Amino acid sequence: MLPIRIDIKKIFLLKETSIPESSLWLFFGLGLSVLVSTILALVMDEWLLLGIPAGLLLTYQTIVDYRKVFFLLLFTLPLSTEFYFPNGLGTDLPTEPLVVGLMLAYGLSLMVNWKSMSRDFLMHPITLFLLVHLAWMVLTTITSSNVMVSFKFLLAKIWYIVGYFFLAGSLLKEHKDIKQLFWVIFIPFIIITFVTVVRHAGYGFSFEDVKYVMRPCFRNHVLYAAILAIFLPFIVLSTSWFKWRNIWKWILIGSALFFLIAIYLSYTRTAYIAVMIAFGSYFVIRFKLLKIASLAALIMLFIGIFYVMNDNKYMDYAPDFEKTITHNQFDDLVNATAQGQDVSTMERVYRWVAGMQMSKKEKWTGYGPGNFYFFYKPFAVTAFETYVSDNPEKSGIHSYYLMMLTDQGVPGALIFLGLTFFILVYGEMLYHRTKNEERKRIIMTLLLSIIIIDAFLLINDMLETDKVGAFYFMNIAMLINLDLLNKKEAQQQITTSQTDS
Repeated sequence: MLPIRIDIKKIFLLKETSIPESSLWLFFGLGLSVLVSTILALVMDEWLLLGIPAGLLLTYQTIVDYRKVFFLLLFTLPLSTEFYFPNGLGTDLPTEPLVVGLMLAYGLSLMVNWKSMSRDFLMHPITLFLLVHLAWMVLTTITSSNVMVSFKFLLAKIWYIVGYFFLAGSLLKEHKDIKQLFWVIFIPFIIITFVTVVRHAGYGFSFEDVKYVMRPCFRNHVLYAAILAIFLPFIVLSTSWFKWRNIWKWILIGSALFFLIAIYLSYTRTAYIAVMIAFGSYFVIRFKLLKIASLAALIMLFIGIFYVMNDNKYMDYAPDFEKTITHNQFDDLVNATAQGQDVSTMERVYRWVAGMQMSKKEKWTGYGPGNFYFFYKPFAVTAFETYVSDNPEKSGIHSYYLMMLTDQGVPGALIFLGLTFFILVYGEMLYHRTKNEERKRIIMTLLLSIIIIDAFLLINDMLETDKVGAFYFMNIAMLINLDLLNKKEAQQQITTSQTDS
């Protein structure tokens, strides 16, 4: 029996065409998927089914060349939104499906050609430190008090690390790649920021309405302000790419000022402090003072912990339940914070106290990744309770470092703290031994962006959000690649000098 061959060109009535037959089949398949998905969406009254053709096209492109899909992921970062299915499962669209798909594609490509993985990148001290952090998370998932919750948390961490660290590390290797990253993120980000500020202006820039005007792209004004602050150093960097006579230099300078205004209008105290810390850190790094500054910060931290824990001194700072309320004016909020009467600040303290009590019981492996919410209530001190302590939104401890302590024990907290300081100290060393001026500016930018994230993590636990986590891991990956670029150039110089001699 002879095989049946379908001539796609006859179907489309194309007698003579230069279009490859494979492209025609792709076009035919895409058109068919549009028709089928539209019929299914109408019959089942489920409009998400209309996204099937786009999903198929993305799958094809990911298989053919995932680099383009990776930059599409970056483009959607400022635009992504939280979506909850009827069963309660939440995700970030479209970023989370994209990063999971990219992780699978990248993993398959490594299985086919494992030599494509850079050994130098894999064996870099920062990479190894990060893998130790991940390995301890795996261990604490096994010993978790709620394995299923911890396993889900671990899976999310894995695709963040694979997608935004290892895959980014394989694609963002040179200066031109970092410039491409900037423009791909900057264009949608400046648009969504402008829309947010205009919407906020319609409410008279009121403090009360700032909590809603950035939706649906940002969960709240804290996340919005965090991303503005994290990306600000990149905009400042981009101004150095053009001469003073170039209009783009002035556009970018204006954009940096606009971002500063947007940060101010976000009315987020942490963002103000983080930007000021970054400004001071620029001079700390320039004058090689990061080790001293880090040591001083650690000493002050431990002194502060010892002071409040000794003889239960922290009980002296318990809030007045009747006076600790939400404030609708920013000036009132600042004054209330100083007096310990702001509900959001004191609710954080309520959870921090509970977290410290939890750590006393499970010192070594904690309660497992992602498990704070499910176990903290019995350890809470009622004297610190506020009227929002019932926590209907099921939010966490609001401090990533304390979250490491409660979820992964003392070793997990020390590993993450060690990773944090190692990245900064290594980055400072890298900055001072780099001779290329443009590369030095990029390194400084990455370090300041990381420092802003570290500052936010003091009183927030947002490293697993798609926007903050993406920048954190990509910044580290780019830092490593710039270090490897330095080493490669140094080796080439040695080889050249030996050849000449």
